[in-house]
Amino acid sequence: RGRAQPQPFACRKPHASSPAAGSSRQSTSQSAIMIPARVTHNQSIGPGVVPAGVDPAYDAQYRVRGPSTHCGAGRPFCVAPGPITHTQTPYVTGTTVLGCKFKGGVMIACDTLGSYGSTKRYKSLERMRRVNSTTVIGFTGELSDFTYIMTLLEEMNTNDFCEDDGKELAPWEIHSYLCRVMYNRRNKFDPLWNSLVVAGCKGGRTFLAMVGMIGQHYEDSHLAAGFGQQMARPLFREQHTDDMSEEDARTLIESCLRVCVMRDKSMINKFQIAKVTHEENSPTICEPFAVSTTWSFEKYKNPSEFAPGCW
Repeated sequence: RGRAQPQPFACRKPHASSPAAGSSRQSTSQSAIMIPARVTHNQSIGPGVVPAGVDPAYDAQYRVRGPSTHCGAGRPFCVAPGPITHTQTPYVTGTTVLGCKFKGGVMIACDTLGSYGSTKRYKSLERMRRVNSTTVIGFTGELSDFTYIMTLLEEMNTNDFCEDDGKELAPWEIHSYLCRVMYNRRNKFDPLWNSLVVAGCKGGRTFLAMVGMIGQHYEDSHLAAGFGQQMARPLFREQHTDDMSEEDARTLIESCLRVCVMRDKSMINKFQIAKVTHEENSPTICEPFAVSTTWSFEKYKNPSEFAPGCW
């Protein structure tokens, strides 16, 4: 952004009951000690990185451990040498996110299910969030990782607010930042298990792009993340145009959602649509709704008929 930001510090003051507090000569020589505080963003190293020596807890998290012995029932039973490992399996996850441009704006859509493994655990999970007055974001993958990503974005919004210059990040700037975050974590072999869809409008430009868990990214007039890549993109390619009306875009989005929910066991028929237009402060996320479905097709009556070995 071209704005230099000072390194944050925490001020530690002498305790009032210490001998130094009673002596003006000693209090002047023992001034407040400036200790570097933990930072989430560091412009010289990268986003989401804490410089070495700033936070001992962070340094301990990524240092290499030596062999450690675990005791059970009075005797050692396990020796675990090597580096600290990270959980590489997502727990609470969301599936497909769809998005497309229309004349005057952009919209994205997804369902409200958070799956715990194969269990449909959380059925009112909002998987799209408003980032600022021009941008919305949707996610597939692990919920806790997305919560961390939103924490980073909220810190950046706070920095914009503190600058008090009337400027905020554009959708393409947020997307570029997220590409660096995802690739950064991939290089640390501790990836954020998400695919993100970023949509927004600013300065007459309509923006729609996605970024994957290892930093791969692209921008397009229509896109999908998750299982919708296989099911919804063919419909978008056949029917989508950049100058279609908002009503036609919503009809197409609902048609794609219907195709996905009838074929993806990790979706439920409860959806939300987020819309961003070129009007000021325009991002909106609608209330949950359901699409009409039909299960009377001949192939649905006995789906295992042509599947050898199936029940």
